[in-house]
Amino acid sequence: MASQSEVGDEMGSLVSKKKQTPPTEGASTSTPQTADASPATPPAAEAEVKGQGETTEVKGDMPAAGPEGKGDDAPPLEGGKEGGTEDVKVDDESPVTITQVPVAVALKCAVQQYAWGRIGKDSEVATLTQSCDPSFQLKEDEPYAELWMGTHSKGPSILQDDEAKPLKDWIAAQPDCLGDKVRSKFNDQLPFLFKVLSVNKALSIQAHPHKALAETLHAEHPENYPDDNHKPEMAIALTPFEGLNGFRPLIEIEEFLKTVPEFRTVVGEDNADKFTAELESGGNDAKDVLKDCFTGLMTRDPEIVKEQLSLLVQRLEAEDSETTNRELLLRLNTQFPSDVGCFCSYFLNHIILQPGEAMFLGPNEPHAYLSGNCMECMACSDNVVRAGLTPKYKDVENLCKMLTYLPSPPQDKLFPSVTDPGDPCITVYDPPVPDFAVARIKVAEGVESYEVTAYDSASILITISGQAEVSHPSFGNGKTLTLKRGSVTFVSANHSLPLKLEKEDGLLAFRAYCPLA
Repeated sequence: MASQSEVGDEMGSLVSKKKQTPPTEGASTSTPQTADASPATPPAAEAEVKGQGETTEVKGDMPAAGPEGKGDDAPPLEGGKEGGTEDVKVDDESPVTITQVPVAVALKCAVQQYAWGRIGKDSEVATLTQSCDPSFQLKEDEPYAELWMGTHSKGPSILQDDEAKPLKDWIAAQPDCLGDKVRSKFNDQLPFLFKVLSVNKALSIQAHPHKALAETLHAEHPENYPDDNHKPEMAIALTPFEGLNGFRPLIEIEEFLKTVPEFRTVVGEDNADKFTAELESGGNDAKDVLKDCFTGLMTRDPEIVKEQLSLLVQRLEAEDSETTNRELLLRLNTQFPSDVGCFCSYFLNHIILQPGEAMFLGPNEPHAYLSGNCMECMACSDNVVRAGLTPKYKDVENLCKMLTYLPSPPQDKLFPSVTDPGDPCITVYDPPVPDFAVARIKVAEGVESYEVTAYDSASILITISGQAEVSHPSFGNGKTLTLKRGSVTFVSANHSLPLKLEKEDGLLAFRAYCPLA
């Protein structure tokens, strides 16, 4: 990765303002998407911001344009050390060297070592970090769960230079790097948090609140809900990736109630009878009876849950045949003995994504990740309402109240992607939220050059495999950034990046951005 001498993080003071061509506003074709719609093409800026590294003569008292070409009222560019340089002549005086903010900067990102993370070199989080961060010491017997790329206070990214400035502060010093639409919509903040996840054992049965509920929970219980933002999220598999997502079709749940007596007991006989009767009558009130059954389970006396789960485990272990849900329930009980969350596997869809497949987790949808490595992108929040498969704080009452209780088959939980019609190397995952979308960039072996497209949004790019050199006039003096496995790069809005690839490797990278239309 680039050192301080390779990528600067601020702009030097101006003796005289430089006249620049203003950035062309991006024409986004991205639109909010329903679950059964195809994702839209990423927003592409129509033109690269021009005028960097050029020599401009400013005569006498002639008004000069500011950094965005806005004329006399534009503020002067503010201080910094490195980046691209240019000479500006003021009348007959000697040229003055001006330093510009680099349009892309290398980041050092936070590694979270939660207990559910994959161990040592089995963790994609650990090996990605080890590949690009010389200071990272991988320990073979420790879990490495998440790599956080963004500005969230619990794991902020910092610039890879001697000053180690937080990305949030770097953005605050030049907020135009976010793009006009992002600045306006999200109050000069980066709206998404990008992650790599390496899951060794099940995460909690959980859901994320919508915006209004997040505000309420944060106001009432800030110790458990650290911010007031919603947290829709999307997972894209890097390896086979397993999870629970949304309620199963009602007919599947009914079959479990009929054939798994221990499950029927913890749900409650009355609730189970009402569930069956409702389905037989046409299911007009199916949402209500599903809510009653799930709430009955989650609020059952823990001793009854423990007793019935023990009976079920003994029975399943004695069976010769592999019945539906048998392996999953036994595995969950091994990880979280006697936990009510084990029974949730009879309510929720069991999904295994293959590499490149994705699922979207909207507000108030129950889910749990179970195993594998994935890319994850979400709104910039850490609000989680948990109720099972966890030693952490459980908020059963709020979880049972907030869920959608909308059943669907597992194939409906696979989130669609499309190839960018303007670039066959790009696969777009564009969920129905304004906060984020993800582009997967896959360049074939043998290709020597590639251009990372200019978007009208700031973006974060992580390289999964391959290697490339990035050059740009704003880096100054022919300096470059190196993209290699594990490198993370922040890219300013309205700027493209030309890459020179190691042709034998190809390139696989993921890029998070904000898809505002």
